[in-house]
Amino acid sequence: MKKEIKIPSKIESISVVENLIDELSIELGLVADIYGNVLIAVIEAVTNSIVHGNKFDETKMVTITFQFTNPFLFIKISDEGVGFLFDNIPDPTKPDNVEKPDGRGVFLMKHLADDISFDKGGATVNLKFKV
Repeated sequence: MKKEIKIPSKIESISVVENLIDELSIELGLVADIYGNVLIAVIEAVTNSIVHGNKFDETKMVTITFQFTNPFLFIKISDEGVGFLFDNIPDPTKPDNVEKPDGRGVFLMKHLADDISFDKGGATVNLKFKV
């Protein structure tokens, strides 16, 4: 099973992604914990693509690809931005960073997904979940 959608870079588009995750959850019979992990990690990645990657440019698209190969769900989120230094994100749990608004999305993705990697200089994030 493979599904792909493209959404314009506006926050309102996130609801389309949420609906697709709901549909996939039913189709794959995801338990509540896995569903929650997938939902939060993907929404964080899509939000980062819209805000930081494509900088709210509605002419630029975010592409989300879902592929299920038992027992894994692979999700790829790509934007049209230049990427970012994904190895240089400060730990948001350290005292110096607790008040900073950035860095939590990647932190959450790393802790919720079974595996995470970045391609295209950070413009693509690959998430893997054992379902």
